[in-house]
Amino acid sequence: MNSPRRKEIRMPGYDYSQAGFYFLTICTQSSLCLFGSVQDGVMNLNHAGEMVQKWWNKVDEKFSEITFHEFVVMPNHLHGIVQINRRDHDMNKDDSPTVAKVVQWFKTMSINEYMRGVKQKGWLQFSKRLWKRNYYEHIIRDEEAYFEIVEYIRTNPQN
Repeated sequence: MNSPRRKEIRMPGYDYSQAGFYFLTICTQSSLCLFGSVQDGVMNLNHAGEMVQKWWNKVDEKFSEITFHEFVVMPNHLHGIVQINRRDHDMNKDDSPTVAKVVQWFKTMSINEYMRGVKQKGWLQFSKRLWKRNYYEHIIRDEEAYFEIVEYIRTNPQN
């Protein structure tokens, strides 16, 4: 019996460690609203949402080749623009951050702290996973697309 194959959502053959801008969306499993609420078009982070924001901000400390641009933590997801600053001759490809490595590290760190928050601070529990297994990514190809995505992120709480 063949297992159903997961749909490939990445661009085949694309090197996700190459320099560029990437729009990411990372969602909670089952779309659970764990990080706060939107009221009158403003995102109000709870303690768990502040923790998610903290770990997102720490990614560029972990990966020196990463620069963050616009981002927002929403009740059940995070949107952000990540820039990989890399020149091919500057680093060993095996050590280069990829979009997947960045997301994996962020998820690991935030999951660990969220689980401590459940045990020690009474945060809402989740079943099996905090984050969905995958994430959405979009390669930003030009300045116009970049500014459209920045506007989308900035206005996301109002929408």
